[in-house]
Amino acid sequence: MNSVVSKRRPPIARMLSTDLLRRYGIFLFLVLLVAVSGVLSPTFLRIDNVVNMLVQFAPLGIVVIGQVFVILVGGLDLSVASVMATAAVIATAFDGTDASAPAIFGATLVMCICAGLLNGLLVTKRQVSPFLATFATAVVLQGIRFAYTQGSPSGNVPPLFHVMGTGSLGGVPVSVLMLAVCAVVFGVLLQFSTFGRRVYMVGGNAESARLVGVSPDFVRIVCYVISALLAGLAGLALSGYVGIVDNWVGRGFELDSIVAAVMGGLALSGGRGSLPGGLAGAAILVIVFNIVLLIGMPVQAQIIVKGVIIIGASACYVTRRLR
Repeated sequence: MNSVVSKRRPPIARMLSTDLLRRYGIFLFLVLLVAVSGVLSPTFLRIDNVVNMLVQFAPLGIVVIGQVFVILVGGLDLSVASVMATAAVIATAFDGTDASAPAIFGATLVMCICAGLLNGLLVTKRQVSPFLATFATAVVLQGIRFAYTQGSPSGNVPPLFHVMGTGSLGGVPVSVLMLAVCAVVFGVLLQFSTFGRRVYMVGGNAESARLVGVSPDFVRIVCYVISALLAGLAGLALSGYVGIVDNWVGRGFELDSIVAAVMGGLALSGGRGSLPGGLAGAAILVIVFNIVLLIGMPVQAQIIVKGVIIIGASACYVTRRLR
């Protein structure tokens, strides 16, 4: 009898290797992807191309950080792209000088807090599904933008935001430094603070969290506000990178950020995953899109590749959930 049980019981080495692959597999894949991309195109590892990828990665990474918080509590945020575009419109709504920067930051802060509160209150107090709640917020913001700009936005981005989008400090893009600061601050908040533990607790079992005195509604609302604030910051940086105002700045970031998070190991049911994993997923997306262009494939191939990645991420998520 004991021999039968021991045969069915997986070896410790196999269990450890499976656990390590589950935890660090995304980072191993990222390293392999960089190596393969360098072989496919010598241009890939050139300094100018690396810097270009980092500049593209920074706003997506900032948005992914906020999306990670929302997904960890069992939600998702489809309004991030609309928040980014609204922040970009606000950036050109003043006189276009650095003197207007405090007003721009203030107006963006208010807009982001309102968007995050609307998302959080709809999900928690009105029991609206995160998909519909955040989609509705995105539509509301889009309507406000188009009503203000009359469909043809105009204005100049202050020089400060050009620095945020395209400037560098010691050879490192400013937007990348912003991402690094956000990653450290919110990574520490998530892993080493009481609030971070409550995020995982609410995502894992909201009822158990309520029984020990944690308010799931409050935690979820704060996570949606964090997501909106980071999306607004990314929108300001992206407006400086683009250099012109556009009603569609950040378009597609809502899906890219969710796909990146799922690829990075976050469970859409909540309670499982990490911030570094989500950022690794975002890096993989940027690298794949970059190498598609470097090897001479048309821009339209990015759409096909994105679809394949979404299918693959969905398949991986279902496999992890079944396990």
